[in-house]
Amino acid sequence: MATFDVLLPVKNGIDYLAEALDSICMQTYRDWRVLILDHGSTDGSFDLAQDYSERDARIKVYSLPAAEGLAGLLNIGLDLCDCEYVLRQDADDVSLPDRMEVLARALDENRELALVGSLGDVVDSKGRRIGILDMPTGQHGVLISTPFRTPVAHPTVAMRLDAICGLGARYGMDFIGAIPADRRIRVPGLAEDYFLFGQMALVSQCMNIRRSLIKYRWHGGNVGATKYVDQTQAALNISRYLAESLAIMHGVEYFDPAPFCNHGVNLFNFDNKADFSEEYARLQRVMSKVMPHCDELRRELSYRKAISNRSRTVMAARYAGHAAQHGIHHVEWRTVRSWLIRGLKKQPILTLTCSGLST
Repeated sequence: MATFDVLLPVKNGIDYLAEALDSICMQTYRDWRVLILDHGSTDGSFDLAQDYSERDARIKVYSLPAAEGLAGLLNIGLDLCDCEYVLRQDADDVSLPDRMEVLARALDENRELALVGSLGDVVDSKGRRIGILDMPTGQHGVLISTPFRTPVAHPTVAMRLDAICGLGARYGMDFIGAIPADRRIRVPGLAEDYFLFGQMALVSQCMNIRRSLIKYRWHGGNVGATKYVDQTQAALNISRYLAESLAIMHGVEYFDPAPFCNHGVNLFNFDNKADFSEEYARLQRVMSKVMPHCDELRRELSYRKAISNRSRTVMAARYAGHAAQHGIHHVEWRTVRSWLIRGLKKQPILTLTCSGLST
């Protein structure tokens, strides 16, 4: 049994697969296996993976063309794991050499941690740094941000296998069971990671390390680029589902997180409604009742209040006050900026109606 089993799904990822695998092979931490989950590649990815497997017995290759979406593929991978920690690696990303070493240390030192992620650098198709992967940090940051955004970057994650098994956690499935069975949802793709990690955050200890441990590749083939509206709709549905689960679990009123979500560092337009003060008051009551009273909560409430008014001048002034008190986070600033310059940027602001999101 290895300390780490690395789940690496691939479908036609020949352009970057070798670099991704090399980044695992060059880890300073040596006790690992890689489980390559090929989802019906036709571009030579499977053959390349087989070549790596023949050179290193720790690399295993599985052909799984019939798996149901990415969630189904990763769930098969979880069933194949025999390890302490499950590490995620995407076929187009690069792990820094000490990634496993840092994550293993965090998990070894805190046996209550079920999941640990990290920050990252965003790189383009040529490997040039074009941004940062900004995630909530601190002991409670993941939990407190969960209703509003994906709290953990999927390719940065390591999870404790016995915690996953103990929770009955799987990708794309409701394993908390707070919501009645006839209304439970399944998420086979697009946001299966958010559904898993959001639920884990509600019932176990999860956190992000304040260190960049991966290079996250952004190119034209990313799902966030090719299926922007569909992925954002899926994320919004999960935000509302998690908020309802939270309300049921704690016996408190439900608040709609939609006006305060910043999926894809964007806010939603609500038919030009500008003031969400009443909705914010409800959010504040619920969050103050069910969340730990800590710096992360104070920051989160301050930021969600800043974006609760869509007037450019009001939002800009409130955000300036928030940043002066709590400091600047990249995701927060980009979200505010995207609203302030709406109409000038390429990616459209989405409008939320009773039938869903639309451009």
